[in-house]
Amino acid sequence: MVEELVAAGVSVASVGLVYVMTGARVVKQYERGVVLRLGRLRPEVRGPGFTMIVPFVDRLRKVNIQIVTLPIPAQEGITRDNVTVRVDAVVYFKVVEAADAVIQVEDYRFAVSQMAQTSLRSIIGKSDLDDLLSNREKLNQGLELMIDSPAIGWGVQIDRVEIKDVSLPETMKRSMARQAEADRERRARVINADAELQASKKLAQAAEVMSEQPAALQLRLLQTVVAVAAEKNSTLVLPFPVELLRFLERAQQGGPPQQPMRAQESAPQPSARPDEPRRQVAESGAPAAPQQTSAAPWSAVPEQSAEVREPVTPPSNEPPEGSKTRQD
Repeated sequence: MVEELVAAGVSVASVGLVYVMTGARVVKQYERGVVLRLGRLRPEVRGPGFTMIVPFVDRLRKVNIQIVTLPIPAQEGITRDNVTVRVDAVVYFKVVEAADAVIQVEDYRFAVSQMAQTSLRSIIGKSDLDDLLSNREKLNQGLELMIDSPAIGWGVQIDRVEIKDVSLPETMKRSMARQAEADRERRARVINADAELQASKKLAQAAEVMSEQPAALQLRLLQTVVAVAAEKNSTLVLPFPVELLRFLERAQQGGPPQQPMRAQESAPQPSARPDEPRRQVAESGAPAAPQQTSAAPWSAVPEQSAEVREPVTPPSNEPPEGSKTRQD
């Protein structure tokens, strides 16, 4: 009899132990437990640690409250300035209300993913290409607000949204590359022109200083010669300053006067035709002057002025008017 009672007690204890072990649950630190008793939500949310539920009556749902990284698939859309782009992003969110995440939505991860894709396409259509490329911080904030508005009712909080990459067509990439190249070339030309302007101002100041001391130009020339000769060149190109030529010209003007020209070079040349003076005298009716046999000094020869003569009309064979003869 005693043995039967002992066996029955052991059996009851075993069944009780099994029942207790069936209702024992352990909730981790990064989880929260939502208990549904006969399908009804229990108001208390089980915290981390050891907890007990009624076996076969209660059902425990564990919800992860860690920050979830959810990548958004690349979405293709047309921007406001009619450019086709592909944009992908990533969403960081976490569950703040475990009961709402279980009761209000079937699968909060899938719901957040679909809402993020829809919001991303909407952002693409409302933005320009320049905003997608350079003003991403503002777009990230707008995308976060669009996703966070419906997610609050699901017990989910959007922590951050980031646009990862913007894919452009190849033609658009080439156009942007040409634009960037032209802009860089423009800036290079502006910088070069600015440098030329500054250099010209400095050279003008140096020229003013050198103009006060003419010897400074010669010293500068010697410095240039030394700089060129230091390269061990076989050919030396030596610039000759114009100021040095002017200096030599002024020195030459202050020197001895030039010698007078020789008499033979300045004496008038004789006429090519010896009978030309006689013909002139015969036509003018004045006696011809005797010809000099010896050449006078160049200082005693008077200057002969050029004489303008009218052309001599040759005698005509026709008889004068009034002396006509009768012809038989």
